[in-house]
Amino acid sequence: MDLNPKTYEPNIELTEFVKRYWTLDGEKENIPIKNTIVPDGTMKLIFHYGDTYKHHSQNGEITVLPKCFLIGQLTKPYVIEPIGVTGSFVVQFKPNGFLPFTSIPIKEMENTAVPLNILFGEDGIKLGNQILTAKSTPERIQIVEVFLFERLTDRKNIDNIVKSTIETIFSTNGHFSVNEFSKNNNIDRRQLARKFSSAIGLSPKQLAKTIRIQTTLKILLNEKVTKLTDLAYENDYFDQAHFIKEFKEFTGLTPKEFFGDDLKMSLIFDKK
Repeated sequence: MDLNPKTYEPNIELTEFVKRYWTLDGEKENIPIKNTIVPDGTMKLIFHYGDTYKHHSQNGEITVLPKCFLIGQLTKPYVIEPIGVTGSFVVQFKPNGFLPFTSIPIKEMENTAVPLNILFGEDGIKLGNQILTAKSTPERIQIVEVFLFERLTDRKNIDNIVKSTIETIFSTNGHFSVNEFSKNNNIDRRQLARKFSSAIGLSPKQLAKTIRIQTTLKILLNEKVTKLTDLAYENDYFDQAHFIKEFKEFTGLTPKEFFGDDLKMSLIFDKK
């Protein structure tokens, strides 16, 4: 699959919020008919300067996605189908990175494609038009960074305990105990869950499960795995059945189906 993926670093003053920018360009015939986007704990602003995609919901409904939108936190696989030529510019935020840029509660955007006019009103429409008519990726990055800096004038501070929780989840690859963390940091687990959900749209447990499955997918993608049971135990699953259940919950596939085309777009930046 030739999609010509490229990644770009954000301005250093935005690195607290933006993980990276990336682009995908390719012809329809080089893209799998359906692509499953796996939850990864991040929210993304997506601008299709090529053709857009159809979304296949789990209840069988098919909708055409907007040209420009935010995809909220995913808690389940998100299936898309290319309509034509792929050309996409994406702003990928850190798990808690989008909070300062929106007045809409993060939780309300879960598993949802939110058009820019809903997010930002007339400013969103203007941003989308500027990105779509820009001639190059550096120009698109400049446009979006000017926009983000303008909206950062009234910063919402992320609670330090939320930051610490996110850092712990990532540093342990999702091997995370909410009870243990709450006890060690002298915070009520329900209070932590409320703060966390408000800031990133997921509970600590949900993010930990998401990062654990992402870690497992990267191992499957880049290493030779002979026994799923060993992989399950190495990544803190109770047993192989628990691993298969969570794998299917996040990807819509069994581990044996993993090496088909369905997840290629979702994991395009993870293959070494």
